[in-house]
Amino acid sequence: MNTVINLLSVIPVRREPAHRSELVSQLLFAEYAEALEEEKDFVRVRCLFDDYEGWVQASQLTSVADVLSTDTYVGDWCQEVSVGAKIVRAPLCAPIYQPEEQAIVVGNREICYLGRNETNYWETPHKIFKKENLKLVYQKFMNTPYLWGGKSVFGIDCSGFAQQVFKMFGIRLLRDAYLQAEQGTVVENIEEAKLGDLAFFQNGNGKVTHVGIVLDNYKIVHASGNVRIDTIDKDGITNVETGKRTHQLHSIKRIV
Repeated sequence: MNTVINLLSVIPVRREPAHRSELVSQLLFAEYAEALEEEKDFVRVRCLFDDYEGWVQASQLTSVADVLSTDTYVGDWCQEVSVGAKIVRAPLCAPIYQPEEQAIVVGNREICYLGRNETNYWETPHKIFKKENLKLVYQKFMNTPYLWGGKSVFGIDCSGFAQQVFKMFGIRLLRDAYLQAEQGTVVENIEEAKLGDLAFFQNGNGKVTHVGIVLDNYKIVHASGNVRIDTIDKDGITNVETGKRTHQLHSIKRIV
């Protein structure tokens, strides 16, 4: 397997090998992928975290011999990392492979995570999935603009948001909403939903196209225009600012 890593802040993963092609996902700093094939200046990759495939500009990737594992992630909006002689700003939820301020070699680059403290280093074994910790994560994403294919605090889509939040508790979600809807166990109705359940929403053809995280008191946090909190009932989501129905409920799943 030819393994590569992203050592830039966040890079696009596209549907086809062209800059004009649709953004379908992203690789955050220090995320690994398997290189599958090359075409011109692009490489088709499979992200090791969620098996998602797409095309990345070859010059944005670094080949590596080994894959490091971690249960520690950037816990602040962004974290400065020295990559060789350059400074890169790793976004919230990017993996951290070296918890101390010591340099490690990744590929042919020496990297060092700078300024460790309790805020910017999030260690999943010490973070129980409960209201207070969930709020600590999703609040850092609040008002992040919606970006189709995005999964960072610079721009994020609905399934990317759910995936990144759950990753901070050691829970692996797949990349797209319709794939996430196949995970977990069914919750029969909104009255039985609990904090942290995933609610899925459908288009006019009954296809799952949206996902959000259920909160207390019939609230839901989701990425729609921006990451926001709205109300949810048996029919779907209502925008708290406009009072308009925005999404039709499809199903609810319990992941935790």
